[in-house]
Amino acid sequence: MKIRISKIAVILPAACGIAFAQASDPAAACAALKQLQVPGVNLAVTKTEWFPAGSAPPGRGGPASTVKLPAYCRIDGMIDKRTGTDGATYGIGFAIALPQNWNGRFLLQGGGGLNGSVQFPLGANAAGTDPGLARGFAVASTDTGHEGKGGFDSSFQQDQQASLDFAYVAIGRVAEIAKRIVAQHYGKAIDHSYFAGCSTGGREAMLMAERYPTYFDGVVAGSPAMRTSYSGIGDRWVAASLNEIAPKDEKGQPITKNALSDSDRKTVIEGILNQCDALDGVKDRMIFNTKACHFDPKTLVCKGAKMDGCLSAAQAAALEKGFAGPKDSKGRQVYSGFLWDTGLASTQGIPGLLLGGSSPVGPGFTDIGMDVDAAVDRVRNDPAEPISTTARWTNLNTFSGHGGKLIFYHGDSDPWFSALDTVDYYERMTKANGGDDKVRAFSRLYLVPGMGHCNGGPETLDSFDALGAMVRWVEQGIAPDSLTATGRSFPGRSRPLCAYPMHAQYKGQGNTEDAANFECRE
Repeated sequence: MKIRISKIAVILPAACGIAFAQASDPAAACAALKQLQVPGVNLAVTKTEWFPAGSAPPGRGGPASTVKLPAYCRIDGMIDKRTGTDGATYGIGFAIALPQNWNGRFLLQGGGGLNGSVQFPLGANAAGTDPGLARGFAVASTDTGHEGKGGFDSSFQQDQQASLDFAYVAIGRVAEIAKRIVAQHYGKAIDHSYFAGCSTGGREAMLMAERYPTYFDGVVAGSPAMRTSYSGIGDRWVAASLNEIAPKDEKGQPITKNALSDSDRKTVIEGILNQCDALDGVKDRMIFNTKACHFDPKTLVCKGAKMDGCLSAAQAAALEKGFAGPKDSKGRQVYSGFLWDTGLASTQGIPGLLLGGSSPVGPGFTDIGMDVDAAVDRVRNDPAEPISTTARWTNLNTFSGHGGKLIFYHGDSDPWFSALDTVDYYERMTKANGGDDKVRAFSRLYLVPGMGHCNGGPETLDSFDALGAMVRWVEQGIAPDSLTATGRSFPGRSRPLCAYPMHAQYKGQGNTEDAANFECRE
């Protein structure tokens, strides 16, 4: 008999609480969760708090900050608390938001960076303007086993178990235990379970499909950090290429961001648009037909002396070299190249690649030239790399065999992880799982023009409801051939994000601001 974990209901002690829908005093029922115990689990509840309907989630702005939430209980706790070999305290921190009017669904949200903190369990990733908690999902989040001083504190990696927890153990453990808590508290089995995350959360999403194939019915993986060490080589390659032509500071170090002036970056973006914008049938400062876009920076080289509006031959050569991606001494591609797109000069969030492949972690890369073989050797000799990567495993027949659905999305202007690397994984995964027809029955990939890492960009439509599309696919069998995207960059505009390898093409008539007048073509 096949058992789906999302359907398991575990009977726990009555002291653990009662279903909010049946409670005369839901705040008291929430407080009772402070006594929660899960048989066989070293678990401590650290805090419970009841929030009335209408409260807004904490945030840094954007659509989520205006959302009014239903009444819910938040429970915070720690699993497997222990003292590490370094004397530090470790444990898998988690939080669960339990709405009073539960819709029967569970959502685990992914983390970011090196995790290290328990984020608000909202479920806003790729959910448009309507996050999971607002829809009635029970939502969980986790720090994946350590407390960090900032999002990229790697000190926990000196502890073996903490490293394993971050790599893959904690996210699976929280998924299992959180679902047991949710099912008991509401007094019924979870109807369907979902996972959604971007960046590190996208890697965690892939982990769920690859290493925990029966845990979730639907998984949404955005801009997955599946090869962080190799993407770092790719970013440094772009910087090293630009450093060859960049001016030097007083210490003789190249100023990477000044390899191109603001005028030069504008020239590159306008050159890309002039060549590729209209390939999808309309000039709208968005490039949907990426496969037909073969931009050549040499076309922008000045006919005479260098001036604004054109590039020097050295600048064009540096761009061509950098965007092609790094190769080793034997000519093997080490990391994917990058797409030519409109967000490459973005100063929002992680700076676009035209500003020098700047890393959001640590100092900029100032070397002129790059020993790719040596960089690859360092990655291969890193003991943590094999256990954290998700790029190599492509056999998903257990996941798809139990009815699991998998959605990928990636911004074309992502400066940290190339969209082409996700395309490469998707194509390898497609080949390993029986070809296009079989894979399209359980997985889709969407590329987002102009979007940077997970969201944002000066000219993009980065708001789309992949979560809702996933629910319809899992529960109604309606496959999402496209997602409708909107965004603050272009008020009043909508476009379909078509499932790869299709792209949105204008039909030739009708309002060009309306997604209804576009169709998906290959």
